[in-house]
Amino acid sequence: MFKPTFESLYGFEAPEWYRDAKFGIWSHWGPQSVPMQGDWYAKGMYVQGSPQYEFHVKHYGHPSVFGYKDVCALWKAERFDPDALIDTYIDAGARFFAAQAMHHDNFFNYHSDINPMNSVNVGPHKDILRLWQDAARRKNLSFGATEHLAPSFSWWNTNKGADKYGQYAGVPYDGNDPKWRDFYHDNYEHVTSDPKVNIPWCTLNPAFHKYWQRCMDELIDSFDLDFLYSDASLPFGRHWAKKGSNYLEDRAYDPGLEVVSRLYNKSIERHGENRAMYLQKNRGAEIYRIGVLDMERSVLTQPSPYPWNTDTCIGNWFYDLRAKYKQPDEIIEMLADIVSKNGSLLLSIPIKPDGTLDEEEKYILRELGGWFRLNGEGIYGSRPYRVSGEGSTQMSEKEGKTPWKSDDVRYTQKDGAVYAFLMNANPGSTLCLRALGGRAERAIMPEAGELPLQNAFGATLIKLPDSLPTKYVNMIKLTGEGI
Repeated sequence: MFKPTFESLYGFEAPEWYRDAKFGIWSHWGPQSVPMQGDWYAKGMYVQGSPQYEFHVKHYGHPSVFGYKDVCALWKAERFDPDALIDTYIDAGARFFAAQAMHHDNFFNYHSDINPMNSVNVGPHKDILRLWQDAARRKNLSFGATEHLAPSFSWWNTNKGADKYGQYAGVPYDGNDPKWRDFYHDNYEHVTSDPKVNIPWCTLNPAFHKYWQRCMDELIDSFDLDFLYSDASLPFGRHWAKKGSNYLEDRAYDPGLEVVSRLYNKSIERHGENRAMYLQKNRGAEIYRIGVLDMERSVLTQPSPYPWNTDTCIGNWFYDLRAKYKQPDEIIEMLADIVSKNGSLLLSIPIKPDGTLDEEEKYILRELGGWFRLNGEGIYGSRPYRVSGEGSTQMSEKEGKTPWKSDDVRYTQKDGAVYAFLMNANPGSTLCLRALGGRAERAIMPEAGELPLQNAFGATLIKLPDSLPTKYVNMIKLTGEGI
């Protein structure tokens, strides 16, 4: 059993299910999807002059009268069919699934004895997280929850404000109503006159630390989680690592350490071994070694000896009618690059407030599924090769469409075979692979069959077919003694 200390939790090892799965889909969904105006609506609607404020006033009314609590009541999830969605995600290639437990808005997507503002009491009148878990388990899909509560106390400072001009100048927003203080937080210590002023991502308020820990304990005890994700560094220490910091003596991490040890120990109680993992965003190895490092909308430029995770979204985190989506080519290229470096990809597909996907999202998922059916052998269950890749393109840590060249290749290995993912291959060209040391004996491309191969001067030369199997990243399976 694990103790709530760094030394004890350094005994964590990433579970094999996660190392094999490689690709997951995330339901980042809640009341903030109702206006279909993108992320951070619960904050932006209280910032006079912001696009979300302007939408709110024109669509719902002034936030002194119609506040976020009233938006929550509008969320109905009336067409939510978790079994059908899980089937769609599995068809798209997902091997694990994440559902949002709560966001910074302090609204819980499950029955809670601690927080009455939850999806069973308000809005959908459904235990959203339970329905997700049950659907995932029926299909043997690894299941986890994401918590965004840790930053909530300081993040939601805007609901305590008032308009500075106009007919409602000086009228307090509904976050000032004492009747709703538990939901909106008693967080006046973080109120600023300018919403652009930097505030701590995670508060130092000890009462909120206790509230967060109680909520996490309830979540862990109520659900059989394969993983838990925090949208923060390990609460409640420094958000980002700094060289020379003595983490082991920082007592601010104690609530987080208690929660992580509880997560792992519950898994041991339920399964006889720890199958769970904890994801957080502090890039200091002293912190992330207690679980798995998560990189939001970014990637590592070099391989890591420890499994790691990228989380990103095809558009904005909450459903946004205005969003421009990542296309399948960018997603697949990201995946191949990430997996070659010992990482996995968790992709958010925003759901509309009624619980459905839009047509472009369905198209993207179909394209991903088709690619996985052709090339998944080199992804699922793979491990890093001795080099992650070769080619002339210099990677950026920040995500975005990479201008891959024809010589860019990413590698994985499994069961004695090496898989080369061609990031931007030219049909009919001759591919030169140097990483194999000129020892490959066979090269097979899905649907195209065996390809002509020649080893010379320590490199492997492969003649590509005039017509490639996919318009996205293509894969070659290579075998040979000593590759």
